[in-house]
Amino acid sequence: MLPVDLERFWSDDELAHEDNCFSENAPQIALGIRMSDECVFAELGVEGNPWGSIPREKRIELNKRYNDKAEKIVGRRLLKESFPEDDELFPPIKRIGEVFGGRYEDNGNSVWLHGSCSTPKELETLLTHVEKLDIRNFILPTNWENEKRKIYEKYGKKPPLLRHVRGPVTLAMSIYGDTNLIYLIYDEPDLAKHFSKVIGDVIIEIGKIMDEEAGFTSKNRPKGFSFADDNCALLTPEMYELFGYPVLKRVFDYWSPDKNDRRYQHSDSEMGHLIPILSRLNLTGCNFGPTVLVNDIRKHMPNTRIDGCLAPFTFMKNDERKIIEEVKRDYEMAKNCKGLNLSTAGSINNGSLLTSMRTVMHAIQTFGRY
Repeated sequence: MLPVDLERFWSDDELAHEDNCFSENAPQIALGIRMSDECVFAELGVEGNPWGSIPREKRIELNKRYNDKAEKIVGRRLLKESFPEDDELFPPIKRIGEVFGGRYEDNGNSVWLHGSCSTPKELETLLTHVEKLDIRNFILPTNWENEKRKIYEKYGKKPPLLRHVRGPVTLAMSIYGDTNLIYLIYDEPDLAKHFSKVIGDVIIEIGKIMDEEAGFTSKNRPKGFSFADDNCALLTPEMYELFGYPVLKRVFDYWSPDKNDRRYQHSDSEMGHLIPILSRLNLTGCNFGPTVLVNDIRKHMPNTRIDGCLAPFTFMKNDERKIIEEVKRDYEMAKNCKGLNLSTAGSINNGSLLTSMRTVMHAIQTFGRY
């Protein structure tokens, strides 16, 4: 394994994360990589579906074995070893795609949202239906109050809040179709704007409902919000400004009105052409595709923490030379402006090994000091 002074690395890394990774006292680039539950299979050489359902006890056993190995290689236990009991889990509420008539399917590899309409007339009918819908009664299951009370009495837990959703473009393209949405924006911009508005309405309404269910009011609710919108890359800047931007602006204005409130966008796609528009949202953090580099982002977002830009496939191939090359590239772009939290530009997939994380740490300690 490549040499790393582990004790020094983690001490320096703690300082590097201060002030949202912009601290003047940061001795090196911050490390954002903490691996993922998917990675246990390749690392431990065991069979299993990285995206499938795993019994609780088996998951704990795998994560503990993985963490034993991680402690030796990178000096930290990385994965969770505590998971809720079955009776500690809240019954699932209906998700935003279901509000728009979609159907979620877990195919064992991913959860796919099937659409519900494909013509402007069908979309108009859908939007009228959604605007009349009693969203609280629709999303909350019939046993909600009883289960919520039991969980609180036994575990002291309150329902989870809604602080992260699919981005508006990805959601709309799942519900209506990718090409259909593009044509809609060109051919019927007023209907497209209406679609965008209703998406924003629903996100805010579900968020308010879950705040209330957890006992929060508009005055004391936790702040911050994030979006995952890979499909935004398919829109031109003008199209995105008409359709996607207004949703993020409304939601951030509601849950993230102050300077340091979390405003986050993930889009692991080639969406660099949208950065000038996204910059107006004053994002506190971003995670974009591997072709959207620090220099591209920093020109427009001087105060945004950049979680990237190591390509996930470079990391998964466990190519030491290429990993070091990309870390050095990102450091050269960030050394005069900071704010880099070195992470993969997208998901960390099964096949990514702990030795690759150690390679990143070696590269940071050797080539990535401020």
